[in-house]
Amino acid sequence: MNQEKKIIAFCCNWCGYAAADLAGTRRLQYPCDVRIIRVMCSGMVHPEFVVEALTNGADGVMVVGCHIGECHYIDGNVKAADRYDMIVELMEDLGFEKERFGLYWISAVEAETFADAVEEMSEAIEIL
Repeated sequence: MNQEKKIIAFCCNWCGYAAADLAGTRRLQYPCDVRIIRVMCSGMVHPEFVVEALTNGADGVMVVGCHIGECHYIDGNVKAADRYDMIVELMEDLGFEKERFGLYWISAVEAETFADAVEEMSEAIEIL
């Protein structure tokens, strides 16, 4: 039996969420196992949010933000990037594989890139 996966995607309002919305408008195909949570900035995603999602049954977590240097809040995405190693270390300490977490930089017009990122994350989790 093929069990449906659950991927939580924390998408920044200005780029990640807009790219997801554009992917839907363009009717792009990507795995339906992603659950999008809009946040104002990728820098607002605290490591506890990632761990809580995983401990509550998510198979993977994505953080999708603006490209480095293009953050609407100046350096929020840099803060998110700085947290990456801490999140991965925390996940591994709790027994989760690091492949269950992904950090992506996608602009508002990159709908195909968003769809590809979800596909990549879904395939990585399928392997696990």
